[in-house]
Amino acid sequence: MLKRILTVQDISCVGKCSLTVALPVISALGVECSVLPTAVLSTHTAGFGKPHVRDLTPDFAGFAEHWERLGLKFDAVYSGYLGDAAQIDLVRSLHEKVGAEGSPLIVDPAMADYGKLYSGFDMAFVEHMRGLCAEATIVLPNVTEAALITGEEFREDADETYVRGMLEKLCAAGAKSAVITGVVRGDEFGAALLDGESGEYFASFQKREHPSYHGTGDIFASVVAAGIARGRTAQEVVAAAVGFVVECIRASAVLPEERRYGSAFELKLGVLTRLAEQWSVSE
Repeated sequence: MLKRILTVQDISCVGKCSLTVALPVISALGVECSVLPTAVLSTHTAGFGKPHVRDLTPDFAGFAEHWERLGLKFDAVYSGYLGDAAQIDLVRSLHEKVGAEGSPLIVDPAMADYGKLYSGFDMAFVEHMRGLCAEATIVLPNVTEAALITGEEFREDADETYVRGMLEKLCAAGAKSAVITGVVRGDEFGAALLDGESGEYFASFQKREHPSYHGTGDIFASVVAAGIARGRTAQEVVAAAVGFVVECIRASAVLPEERRYGSAFELKLGVLTRLAEQWSVSE
């Protein structure tokens, strides 16, 4: 039987990020992907001007009540971009009510990058997100988000000492494991992982690819979420996610399409279906 994951994040009608990335990536990895859209946007928020937005927060209670009546249980709950504190609270409530016993909570605290918060967020939101991250089975911030959550000063030169220190703080706050993405090491980039229970540190790097594309963080988080839902190790799925993001960037760089639409991850979904088949053999 397929594992079933519930992902809670927005959907952009144009531009590849959030749910338009999560659903195909998770599905390609052999996991049934159920969705709760937090909002519908005409486009994503980078490069298309101000989008039209329909906030779906008023509908959350109805969705959750119906699932509870059905007795639905999800093998994992995975949150991405959340618009406000009420949506953060919803993720916590959903995990308690419709998460299967022992189901992992995977949190991508998508709220900042390049040293600053996304438009519309403030430190009160950061504080609320900090509480959700502390409850996560695995939390997946980028360097900027990790600095905000841990109270560290943001540094572009994120060396191992700096990154490991933030990972330790994330786990000390309550997360069972923490991953920091977008870590640069010379001409390489990748992600670093700390297992909060064993204290084991792991990092995965590949040659840095240019240019960058909107939505690659969502690709990374979705690969990790699907792998964790299938019971794969955190080290295994982090390495797979770094490798797949690189594949997507390389495939995109040879195409003439504008970068604002996101990476051409569709061309590389076969990589994930083959990986899913390999996992099935060993499960």
